[in-house]
Amino acid sequence: MASKDDKNLAQVIEKIAKMDEPERLLVRRTHELIMNAAPTLKPRIWYGMPAYALSASTPALVTLRNDDRVNLALTEKVALTPAGATDGLLMPAAWYFDSLDEATEKRIAEIVRSVIA
Repeated sequence: MASKDDKNLAQVIEKIAKMDEPERLLVRRTHELIMNAAPTLKPRIWYGMPAYALSASTPALVTLRNDDRVNLALTEKVALTPAGATDGLLMPAAWYFDSLDEATEKRIAEIVRSVIA
């Protein structure tokens, strides 16, 4: 019998598989980056989008959304800190992208690792 985590992962993979190209490829790769950067995070569907949490029963910490652009976002459950400098008290919590390169992949991994640090 499949575990809750296995069922949740299957739902995330199915959700990604139903996306149109080129976003499907982009979201699939980002899912891989998230899972490699923080293998302890558990994927699941959260408000209709792929998301990642510490367990199947805790709130999502990272969401991966596909609208006009792909969006990687941190939820309010993450310890966000003000950016400082010209951004003052604004807390970076979402990043839009429509392609991936090595620098972007590296930054996504850093962002995701910061969630569980």
